[in-house]
Amino acid sequence: MQIDDLKLVLKVAEFKSITLAAAKLDMRTATASAAIKRVEASLEAELFVRTTRHLRLSAAGERYIPQCKQAIAILENAKHNLKGEHDEIEGELRVALSSDLGRNIVIPWIDEIMDKYPRVSLRTHISDSNIDFYRDSVDIALRYGSPNDANVYGFKICNVPRLLCATKGYVIEHGNPQHPNDLVDHQGLFYQLQDIINNVWEFTDGQTKYKVKMKGKRASNDGDLVRRWCIAGKGVAVKSALDIADDLIHDRVVKLMPDYQHTCGELWLICPSRQSITPAVRLLRDVCREKAKATLMALIHKGILDKSVLED
Repeated sequence: MQIDDLKLVLKVAEFKSITLAAAKLDMRTATASAAIKRVEASLEAELFVRTTRHLRLSAAGERYIPQCKQAIAILENAKHNLKGEHDEIEGELRVALSSDLGRNIVIPWIDEIMDKYPRVSLRTHISDSNIDFYRDSVDIALRYGSPNDANVYGFKICNVPRLLCATKGYVIEHGNPQHPNDLVDHQGLFYQLQDIINNVWEFTDGQTKYKVKMKGKRASNDGDLVRRWCIAGKGVAVKSALDIADDLIHDRVVKLMPDYQHTCGELWLICPSRQSITPAVRLLRDVCREKAKATLMALIHKGILDKSVLED
């Protein structure tokens, strides 16, 4: 059994809810459920009695939890005495990043960490393709979309709306679309994953969904190149609010069709195991949350985003 799994057991006992305990420990409910099952399998006993509405300690759980709590306290105290409270953060960050987010946004954030903590080193894997933690020799990945594998660990960084954007010059020349149906007259700039071109865009006014199959002459598997085409006035693009934030703030592009929203995504920091979550990784998580929130706040203050984007 892993120490972190036992800590989770204590939180579930405290909150009488796997979902609440998972949220408190910054993990997904599916991951927490899998950890509880691992502990119970190891003990060959069920610690919790679960119904569709409630969760409570079993008789075995009532005997086990107090001793588990004492054991964790002893281990934490031993760790504290060994390492001290103020050990310097160190180690290598082997992180996978998507092209636009990595090159233009996150690498400067990591540079600040490395300037402050000189014993931190960095190895990056820049690609918009799906990451394989073992094949690509990385320990963490910063990616759009929550992980769908219960065996990995993830920290949600923030919500990230996707925005339809173009330059003012493009709008003057080709018109300002007011409705999704107007987009058939515009040139789309497409992101391509493997052989699939993302040329079907979906919007909603809060009640009705609209799907538009765009036409366009430019597609790339590099999100940064799609952004560069957009700020060069080559067409309209759907981009992550984080990826395009600096261009929006400095008026290099404008947000189009404000009454029709594209799908909102999420930014996650993903690790293949609990052992990958080092103090340096936790620091990266906290810095990403702080910097991403500041970027979203700047877009809110400019009137580009609604403050509801900051809600979990």
